Amino acid sequence: MKTLKLNLTTKALLICMIGAFVMSTSNLKAGDENKIFIGEKVTIHSKVLDEDRTMLIYLPNSYDISNNSYPVMYLLDGAAHFHHASGIVQFMSTRGLMPEMIVVAVTNVDRTRDFSPTHIEKWPTTGGAEKFMGFISDELIPYIDKNFRTRQYKILTGHSFGGEFAAYALLNKPEVFDAYIAISPYLMYDDNFIAKEAKTKLKADYQDGVQFYMTIGDEPDYFEVLATFGDIIKTKSPKGFEFSYVKMEDESHGSIPHLSIYKGLEWIYSGWGLPNETFTEGLTAIDGHYKIISEKYGYAINAPENVINLLGYNYLGNKNYDEAIKVFRENVKRYPKSANVYDSLGEALENDGQIKEAGKNYKKAVKIAEKTVDANLLIYQKNLERVQGKLAKK
Repeated sequence: MKTLKLNLTTKALLICMIGAFVMSTSNLKAGDENKIFIGEKVTIHSKVLDEDRTMLIYLPNSYDISNNSYPVMYLLDGAAHFHHASGIVQFMSTRGLMPEMIVVAVTNVDRTRDFSPTHIEKWPTTGGAEKFMGFISDELIPYIDKNFRTRQYKILTGHSFGGEFAAYALLNKPEVFDAYIAISPYLMYDDNFIAKEAKTKLKADYQDGVQFYMTIGDEPDYFEVLATFGDIIKTKSPKGFEFSYVKMEDESHGSIPHLSIYKGLEWIYSGWGLPNETFTEGLTAIDGHYKIISEKYGYAINAPENVINLLGYNYLGNKNYDEAIKVFRENVKRYPKSANVYDSLGEALENDGQIKEAGKNYKKAVKIAEKTVDANLLIYQKNLERVQGKLAKK
């Protein structure tokens, strides 16, 4: 795609431009030019719960143009939080603040039943957390892993009663999730049951590592039990356990989920961003950064297409055509289903005077863009027409 000369002062602006480009194209599907899709609905039958359960699923920007696999966020109270949570994931991932991620939002049938660990008389259906946990671990996660390209890194996010269930999952099935975002968790349930359970069920050593991010707004009724829960964690100080408890005093119980998900993901993926000095050292250094990140999170993480593309344009802006072409060719190799990688390579080849080769790559970009209803199709077509005009004059 055509760009202005790049230097370090304009790099941040270009990252934003790339992010806007990715978001503008990723959810358009062939045959639906006038519709934007943010996800799909899937229903499966649960033998554990003896009922059908419906999930809303968001797939990352690059899902259809790569062979990448992705970490997964499992989101409770899915119907209430799917739209804004998937937007946060898309926003942060396209700006290099976290990896691209699949979001699986579990819609409710009976949240009081599913999220409560014990039965209490005043709420007749309570006490179903164990079965709901079985549904998630034994049915839902295997279904998602079978039908989508997933990495073995999972985050559980829940608000209020769902936040309590996140704490329940940590204590009772700690092997299932790698990180948790517990938003205003209702730990007062059944005389502070979960906080009491933490005294005995919190492990001494989480060998694979775990992160638990907990927030509370201006909700005084929650303060005492959450402070107790936090103190238990700090006192036991489990090995491999990262804990953060954040008070967001300007937020109410209703407003806190959005900011908590954003800040929680930011905390979980602290250190994810690519330092400027690493970027300027080139592709080998960039790959090295993502290798280090891979070791931290326990699965292979590749340099994103837009980061490699940005590096190529940095070389191109400095008229280092050989390096630009080399980097863009590598991006084509890694992301062959993307229209933009071919367009970028075409631009570098055109600037280097390799007009015929540039035309081949522009043509490939147009072909892919037509199939994927790419919002930048007109740009690719104009680039192709320009080099065809140059070739016709020879």
